Formats: sequence, structure tokens, C-alpha cells
Amino acid sequence: MEIKEEGTSEEGQHFLPPTQATDTTGDTQFTSIQKGPNEPQLEFILACKDLVAPVRDRKLNTLVQVSVVHPAEQNLTRYSSTEIVEGTRDPLFLTGVIFPSDYPIYEETKIKLTVYDVKDKSHDTVRTSVLPEHKDPPPEVGRSFLGYASFKVGELLKSKEQLLSLSLRTSDGGKVVGTIEVSVVKMGEIEDGEADHVTTDVQGQKCTLVYECTAPESVAGKDNLPLLNAVLKNPVCKLYRFPTSDNKWMRIREQMSESILSFHIPKELISLHIKEDLCRNQEIKELGELSPHWDNLRKNVLTHCDQMVNMYQDILTELNKETGSSFKSSSSKGEKTLEFVPINLHLQRMQVRSPHLKDALYDVITVGAPAAHFQGFKNGGLRKLLQRFETERRNTGYQFIYYSPENTAKAKEVLSNINQLQPLIATHADLLLNSASQRSPDSLKNSLKMLSEKTELFVHAFKDQLVRSALLALYTARPGGILMKPPSPKSGTEESLPQDQPPPMRRQDSIPHHSDYDEEEWDRVWANVGKSLNCIIAMVDKLIESDGGSKSPDSGTDGETDPSQADSDTSHPRDISHFQEQNDLKGLLENLHQNIQAKKRKNVEIMWLAATICRKLNGIRFTCCKSAKDRTSMSVTLEQCSILRDEHQLHKDFFIRALDCMRREGCRIENVLKNIKCRKYAFNMLQLMAFPKYYRPPEGTYGKADT
Repeated sequence: MEIKEEGTSEEGQHFLPPTQATDTTGDTQFTSIQKGPNEPQLEFILACKDLVAPVRDRKLNTLVQVSVVHPAEQNLTRYSSTEIVEGTRDPLFLTGVIFPSDYPIYEETKIKLTVYDVKDKSHDTVRTSVLPEHKDPPPEVGRSFLGYASFKVGELLKSKEQLLSLSLRTSDGGKVVGTIEVSVVKMGEIEDGEADHVTTDVQGQKCTLVYECTAPESVAGKDNLPLLNAVLKNPVCKLYRFPTSDNKWMRIREQMSESILSFHIPKELISLHIKEDLCRNQEIKELGELSPHWDNLRKNVLTHCDQMVNMYQDILTELNKETGSSFKSSSSKGEKTLEFVPINLHLQRMQVRSPHLKDALYDVITVGAPAAHFQGFKNGGLRKLLQRFETERRNTGYQFIYYSPENTAKAKEVLSNINQLQPLIATHADLLLNSASQRSPDSLKNSLKMLSEKTELFVHAFKDQLVRSALLALYTARPGGILMKPPSPKSGTEESLPQDQPPPMRRQDSIPHHSDYDEEEWDRVWANVGKSLNCIIAMVDKLIESDGGSKSPDSGTDGETDPSQADSDTSHPRDISHFQEQNDLKGLLENLHQNIQAKKRKNVEIMWLAATICRKLNGIRFTCCKSAKDRTSMSVTLEQCSILRDEHQLHKDFFIRALDCMRREGCRIENVLKNIKCRKYAFNMLQLMAFPKYYRPPEGTYGKADT
């Protein structure tokens, strides 16, 4: 049977094709694993004891490679690996094994554990491949085979305390070279039984770690987010156990998921662009007869808008062909048809279960920089292109209607307000009529109040000086346009609006329908609107009075104090805590400001402070670099370990080891694999020399990528 490489880029995390993951093969039935909703099917941790070194007195540097034999197949699929534990024959691995909820695993599935002695970490890179069962993998560069053991999933689940102790044997199945322990992990349940004392040797120091689990609040409820889970797919999951400062165990589940919104939102955005441009074209066509110069400019604008609409429609057609897609790799960032799709977008989540603290979830969105990669950067970035665009607009035929970027933004705001307020005014007018027919005084008051407020905003938007300037430009552009009276400079703050303001009005009805532009007539329009609204208010008041309605002041405003509120000045512990949080935030913000102003190269303190502030405010944060693959991975893993240290009492001697675990075998190295089909961060030695210490990846995980 031949050895074949899987077509997917992930190490067993993006699963075998459906034909290889069925519940039946012919008449054969497979037993599914019982689990809770949205929970992984199986999680277990590993430890070895009494390993025999191939050479006497050699200190072993061991890792365990986990492979899967599917019951319907005779092929061995490499699934995942532990981290490398150095200098001990009794390694306790901090990286566990997790099979997500939709992985095709059954009680009949066989798991093979292969133990290696790593001699050169710089050449140790685990690949994904499918091998015939009972055949050893080819020799790996930088490592040597020690022994293997295998078991069926059902045997582990049905064993006493769900723990197996297996003998490790050489390739011929003869010599025993140690034992390996496999123990099921249940992150959301209380474990019975006594604590299991395990000793590990780290950097020559003995450290007794107590494996036990208290019963903190389950995180299952917090993870029950149907709206969020509905948009996530293709999860990559990792499991770790790290010691706390009091020598207890905390458990960490790391998950990285794609989002179906990666393609859905760009398609909706492009559809909106098409709709807006078509509406804009129609509005320009309806401006009426213009002088030859302005009519020529209008034709140029219409031609440009038509080109943009055609381009958007072509891109939308191509995106609609990408059915089921939810991920754009960094290697695809230069493709034109995908230029609206975010690069390498994922939700990175860390779930922590620690002995003495409540369970916690930490989320961060990782995404490649939103740059126009397809267009290239020879002509400069966005700022330079915008400056060039502004210069060209000033020096071409558009100069007579030139608006600065500030005025352009203001004009968009005015138009947006008008478009939003116009239907609202119509709605509130209908509600007012309905309330009047029902003779409901309270409803009448509320409807009138809302109608007055929206009308006042509507009039305020139309009386903006930009609207006056636009009307002036329009009428001077029409054939035979005559300016009856030069516009007087009035600022919005100098004009006093009537207290009660106008009803719904079509915009074209407010524009004089002759060739003369008369500013006084424009002002009379809005004066009439105010008078109309005052008439409506008077009619409502008369209607309320005729029905016996009154406007007496509400009770409870006579200055008497409610006895139940007599102690309202007494500080509550919750208020004190809130005050302390505000002080903490103020100090963090001041510290952030100082670091931003400081002239310091590679000041990573800015990122740490920004992340902390965002978490304290329950904010949503994006971490990104060019591809969200390499530097982003260093940043995210450092932040996760810093949270474990600062918030969950990670043992200080294990900070670097935890960091290496996440970078060597965690979700972020899987992200690299997804993007470039290689488990190597794209750093070279020269770059790393300039990196801050904690931003450097472990040895053997970086270098030139053979894609």
C-alpha cells in the first residue's frame, strides 16, 4: 500500500473527506462517542515513565506524535504532536490532544502514540501524511524513534478512571522501552478520586505538580453563544495543562475558527455599493437641463459610475461562485476577485479552567492588514493616493464645485441625516393621526413630541450652509440661471430655529422651480414649515382640552424625599469597585499616552497596554500584521500566556515553556500551515536579532518556507 500525502494543509485538523468519515462501511456500524453539545468528542493528556535511552547516560528530549487509524481505513493519519520535553526520562507533556465535535472519531477508532528522541530541534518539523497501518514513518531529520503504543478509543473511555498505562515497544514489537499514560480530560466536569502527584524535571530542577480539579463555575454556559457559534466553522482546537503558582493544574483549551462572514459581509458591502451608485446615477440624471460645460461633466461622472458598477458586479459574480468558502489565505492576497475579502481572518479563543478562579474566555480577532494588495504599492499608500486625488480635483474642470475632504464628509452626513429623517417624519405624522382618531391624550403627546424633534433635526439639516452652496452651484450651472440676491454668510449657530419645527417634505418641493435663485424664497420655505408645525401643535392642544385632558405636573416633584431612598448616599461595595476600576483605567490610559509619546524603538509596551485596556472595557479588538500569520502569532500567544500569568497564577518557571508550547504545537502554527502549507514562521535570523525577547519563536519553528 502506497504512502500518500493529504491534500489539506492542516495536520489532521481539517478532517478527512466525507467518504472516509462515514458511520457505516457496508454493513459495519461504528459507535459514536457520547458528548455534550458543542463539546469536543475526546480530550486526553499524556505522560511517559522510565524511558530507555538508546545510548547510556543520554538525557532524552522527547515528544509524542499522535496518529489516527480510522476504522473504515487501513491508513494512518498523523494528527498532532506534543511539545518537546528536555532532559528527562519521565516527561510530563503540557500539550494535550483534542478531537473537536465534528471530527470523525468513534469507539472503534485506533490511536497510535509514537515517542521520539529529538536531537536537533532546528530540523524537527512534523508533516501531515497518511501511512499504511503497521508501517513506521520514514526517518525524520533531527529525531530518532524510541517506541510506540496503540489503543482503541473505546478502551480508553471504558477503562477505570478513564486512564490507560501502555507499554512502549520497539518497531518489531519486542523490547519494552518504557510506559506511556493516557488520561481523559473533562474540562467542564468535577473529577472524583484523589490527586495524582506527578514529578517533572525542568531545567535540572525537580518540581512536584499536583493534578487535581476543584469545581469552579462551568464555562459551558458562557460558551453557549448561538449567534457567535452560527458564524464560526472549521475550528482548530488545542489542549494544554499548565501548573499554577501553588502547584495545582490549570487547563487551557485554545480554539481558532474561521467565520462565514469573511465572504458574506464583502458580498453584502459590494451589493450596497452597486445600489448606492445606481441611485447616485439616477439623481444626477434628474438634475434637469444643464449648461454644456456642466452637462459634459455630468456625462463624465455617469461614465465613471457605470464603470464602477460593472466592476462591482463582476467581482460579486466571482464571489458568488465561492460557495462554502470562509477563508482567504495570505498567499491569495494579490487576487483581484478576492480583494474585498479579509486576509486570514480568524477568531482566536482561549478558555481557561483554573483551580481557584472562575472559568474565563478570552477572544481576539486576527486578520491581515486591510490593504489593496492587488493594486500594488508603487504609487504610494492610501494617504498619498487621496492627496493626489484632491490635487487633481482642484486643478480640473471640477474646481467650480470642489469640496474639501472635510466638506465632503459633512455633505455625506447631511444627506444621510435627510434620508433617515424623511421617512421617520412621515411615520410619526401617521402615528399622530392614529392617536388623534383614538382620542388618546398620552399617545398624542408622545407622537407630537417625536414629530417635533425629528422635524427640527430635518430643518436643521436643510439649513446647513453646504446645502445653500450646493443650490447656488446648481442654479448657476443651469442655462440662463440668474442669481437674484447674493447669499449672505450665515453660520448655523447664528440662525435661530423655531422651537417647534416642520412636517415631512419632499426635497425637490423645497427647490424653486424657475431659473432664478432667490435666497429669501428659500428662507420663506422653512418659515412656513415652522408655522405649519405650530398649527399642528395648537390643534393637538385643543383636541386634548376638549377631551378633558390636562397637563398637570407629575406627582413626586414637590421636593419631598422618599424614605426608601434616605440612605441613597451610602456607598455600596459595588460602587467602590467601579470607582477603583475607573482609577485603574485612568492610570492605564495615562501610561499608554506616555508610551506613545516616548521616543523608543519597538515599544511593545504600547500593545500590552492597549490589550489590557480593551479587555477591561469588554471591547472587541483586532490584532493584525501584513498577513496575520507570523508577527500576529507571536503577539497573540504572548498575550495569552501573559493573561495566564497575571490573571490565573501561571507558575513563573513555566511561562517560557507555556509560550513555546503554544507557538510550537498550538493554533497559530496550524494557521501558518493553512496559509503556506508549511509549519514555519516566516522569520530569518537577522530579523530575530532585532525582535524583543518574548517575540521570538522557538527553535525549529522558523526559517525559509518550502511552500
